[in-house]
Amino acid sequence: MMREDIVFGPIRSRRLGSSLGINLLPRYGKLCNFDCIYCECGWNKDGRNDRRLPTAVELEDALKAKLEECAAGGIRIDSITFSGDGEPTLNPEFPEIIDITLSLRDALCPGAKVSVLTNATMIGREQVFQALRKVDNPILKLDAPTDDAVRRINCPAPGYSVEATVEGMLRFEGDFVLQTMFLRSPDFDSSDPHMLSQWMDIVRRVSPREIMVYTIDRETPASDLEKFTVEEMTALVQPLIDEGFKVQVRG
Repeated sequence: MMREDIVFGPIRSRRLGSSLGINLLPRYGKLCNFDCIYCECGWNKDGRNDRRLPTAVELEDALKAKLEECAAGGIRIDSITFSGDGEPTLNPEFPEIIDITLSLRDALCPGAKVSVLTNATMIGREQVFQALRKVDNPILKLDAPTDDAVRRINCPAPGYSVEATVEGMLRFEGDFVLQTMFLRSPDFDSSDPHMLSQWMDIVRRVSPREIMVYTIDRETPASDLEKFTVEEMTALVQPLIDEGFKVQVRG
């Protein structure tokens, strides 16, 4: 599902409500340093026909126009959400764009939260980290607890490390949302007791203010994946719920 506009929606998000999307990536392509087996945008190799990234000026013009349009039409926006066709923090103007977005939100849609869905690969870059600290909802992905398992699910660019990602998450001091996809594939099962236990240990270590657990919702590039039911996922994360973690489970 490629988003052709810099600003799109609002759409109904199962996790964020009425969400106005922002795509900081190529308009007709995909750019990501993950190549997730479940990505609704397809494989990276199939989205290389466009490499031009939106600029901060283009984002400012598009977002201002859309927010004014929504305000005039009485359209509710719960979240201004950075997602798009790949990893939003790869845009080199991401820090400046966050400042622009917060300013426009405050002026035109003060009731909305600003959310960033990120695979957390860039949080080691100080400017990206500081930008993410400014938003209401920095939503950081960790689908598996080991480097080998991440390679099976997310197919990251060389150099990815779970431990480095966890160290970056610790810098948020709990003020972030952890997002985890639950799925089964021929090579991985989120419900495997050993994997689940290691993932929970990481959750306890980074202590996010909220955990978003979800599963496959749309067509995936890999054809042999299985989704979990809400009931299954709730049972799997029940120990964390019992420990007082806020867990949002979405099917």
